[in-house]
Amino acid sequence: MKGTIIKRGKKWSVVIDVGRDENGKRIRRWHSGFATKREAEEERIEILSRLQRGSYVEPTKLTLAEFLREQWLPAKEPTIEATTFEGYQYDCETKIIPALGSRRLQQLTPAEINALYGDLSKRLAPKTIRNLHGVLHRALGDATRWGLVARNQADLADPPKMSRPEMMIWTADEVRTFLDATADDRLAAMWVVAASTGVRRSELLGFRWRSLDVETRRLGVVDTVVKVRNKPILRLGNTKTAGSRRVVALDKTTMIALRNHRTRQLEERLRAGDAWHDLDLVFCREDGTVLSPDWVSRTFQRTAVTLGLEPIGPHGLRHTWATMALQAAVPAKVVSERLGHSNVGITLDRYSHVLPTMQEDAAETVGKILFG
Repeated sequence: MKGTIIKRGKKWSVVIDVGRDENGKRIRRWHSGFATKREAEEERIEILSRLQRGSYVEPTKLTLAEFLREQWLPAKEPTIEATTFEGYQYDCETKIIPALGSRRLQQLTPAEINALYGDLSKRLAPKTIRNLHGVLHRALGDATRWGLVARNQADLADPPKMSRPEMMIWTADEVRTFLDATADDRLAAMWVVAASTGVRRSELLGFRWRSLDVETRRLGVVDTVVKVRNKPILRLGNTKTAGSRRVVALDKTTMIALRNHRTRQLEERLRAGDAWHDLDLVFCREDGTVLSPDWVSRTFQRTAVTLGLEPIGPHGLRHTWATMALQAAVPAKVVSERLGHSNVGITLDRYSHVLPTMQEDAAETVGKILFG
């Protein structure tokens, strides 16, 4: 097993002998396209090392675009959520393939990936580019696992660093201002539930009456409403993660709001007659169909601006609830379970801004116990 270096035109190639076929003919594999002899020599050494380790990958003319469209995306589609797949496909078709699609999969370099990130940074936020990096990293990781490339070049790329943006939340008075102003709205109870539970927007829109236990004041988080190909879709039994499926307790005021909302919805159902879609949704359109997540966010933002409040968005209500709960000394484990985080570490990391105050309160509390 040996390899040689050959110059062809202005480029250098590595030629590897990998044995002989059944007829005794020598089998040679060409690895071409190196700008310098030194680069070719380094690759020759690496290829021989991979041959010894049994991780050698034969050269192929497969391009990145062909791999993504014909192999990776079709393989991923049945294994992930429709919204996740839609995001992968969008990133591949609009960002990765236009810039790097014509490159052979095996010849893609970290420098080319970094050049893509640099170009995108002129018009996209660092978080968006890091999300794109995640997609490309997964794709190349699978290509490595499937034996199409020897290494994941995205491992060596440098996506932009991202500082965590300041979390936008309201005070309790600001929440009450919003709820008072929307008290007569058709979906007033939706904002009450959002503010008092800290659930995600998708979970809020997926609540169904069958998941509400009136006696124990508990609401099951089971179904969600997500956007698939720009259409709101009710996903049954499909929360964000396994830990997201949970039961949240409701306070008395929230239960009153839900009872009033139920009465109003039954009146709408009678008026709609045969046009009513019986999806059992707690929050829905006048005909029973699912609400658009984007419409909910726009409505919230517009109302907040009208009231002179910071437009924190529905997710801001989730952050607001978590912050107030932690400041009120609700155990982090309870807050984590209520939010549907997979572990309490996520909660503590995400709401670390609350911890200094909690530390001071803990010091004072224990100090009074010890020293009076």
